[in-house]
Amino acid sequence: MATEIRVPTLGESVTEATIGKWFKKVGDAIAADEPLVELETDKVTVEVPAATAGTLGEIAAKEGETVEVGALLGTISAGDGAKAAPEAKAAPEKHEAVSQASAPTAAHTVKQAAAETAKIAGDAGPIEARTMPPAPSAAKLLAENNLAVDQIPGSGKRGQVLKGDVLDAIARGAPSQPAEMPKAAPVAARAPSSGDDAAREERVRMTKLRQTIARRLKEAQSTAAMLTTFNEVDMSAVMALRTKYKDVFEKKHGVKLGFMGFFTKAVTHALKEIPSVNAEIDGTDIIFKNYAHIGVAVGTDKGLVVPVVRNADQMSIAEIEKEIGRLGLAARDGKLSVADMQGGTFTISNGGVYGSLMSTPILNAPQSGILGMHKIQDRPVAVGGQIVIRPMMYLALSYDHRIVDGKEAVTFLVRVKESLEDPERMVLDL
Repeated sequence: MATEIRVPTLGESVTEATIGKWFKKVGDAIAADEPLVELETDKVTVEVPAATAGTLGEIAAKEGETVEVGALLGTISAGDGAKAAPEAKAAPEKHEAVSQASAPTAAHTVKQAAAETAKIAGDAGPIEARTMPPAPSAAKLLAENNLAVDQIPGSGKRGQVLKGDVLDAIARGAPSQPAEMPKAAPVAARAPSSGDDAAREERVRMTKLRQTIARRLKEAQSTAAMLTTFNEVDMSAVMALRTKYKDVFEKKHGVKLGFMGFFTKAVTHALKEIPSVNAEIDGTDIIFKNYAHIGVAVGTDKGLVVPVVRNADQMSIAEIEKEIGRLGLAARDGKLSVADMQGGTFTISNGGVYGSLMSTPILNAPQSGILGMHKIQDRPVAVGGQIVIRPMMYLALSYDHRIVDGKEAVTFLVRVKESLEDPERMVLDL
């Protein structure tokens, strides 16, 4: 008896995923709990394990396809790989026979759905040219953005338009269309490269995560009244404290004493004084958060992710460092859960680890503030009327000016600077 492989529950508000990679081929032997397929959502990458041992009998959803929660991915057959291989060959013939038997009904359903989608999108032109209607999530996006299905090149089976295709078109600036107009202007195509250049180019489809990153960053720029203010901090005191206590700290807590613990603690202190930086806008209301869930931007080979240190305002520096270490390792291994990514109220981005000297970070919507850390660099500064060399870091606070006034933003950044230049303030909660 075959065991079905289905898309698991992916977390709150996540209803679909893209097949990233199958780790097994039809006929391969499978051990219980062995990862079978990688699913890419707009938040995290999830591996689906085998519920039982056996062989991979069928792959129902191929790499690149978009599937909804509960959808059939494939089946696991009993037995070893050698015995299951002949069965895997016969499976397509059986599937084909079933498809032919149900073809009239399926064709009618497809045609009917296509007509309904055309009506939603405002496209009065013939829809028969498409062999498949848009995916339900794509149809919803088309309607919300007043786009016609004929504007969007489909990447799914038989040219089906998927949600990712619509998001791509929106990111490229596909023009919206009044419903009463019969035809929509086509999406502007990329100018072709010359023959020599085209041979040296490679076209790779954006991952689900990368598409979401692009969309959310553009939305933040389009929605928020974003502004950035800068300051600089003398890192001498923090660096001296680390040098003095790093060995005993690691021995006691089992984690290295880094800079992120200090910065996270400094931010939570500043958020208590300037709560608007920790708030968000919801329609005509402002929601003030009496807690601090701090997002920590982490670069991975699949893109930037922002896991969240929950209730960081209630943690010690050691507890913060442990949680950041756990989240960073999970991010690099592709094992972050949806819960690890949700609920952030403020974000810290450390471009300094890559050598960045200055930047203007983009808000992580719907948050109202993000702090950019940068490279520590020895620079001459005036101290007590004398020029001295100090390890200095530029800080950048990007904020939503709709909710955070300039005075509040500057005060917030000054408080962070004061805590870092006198870290005993954090220990004494001053």
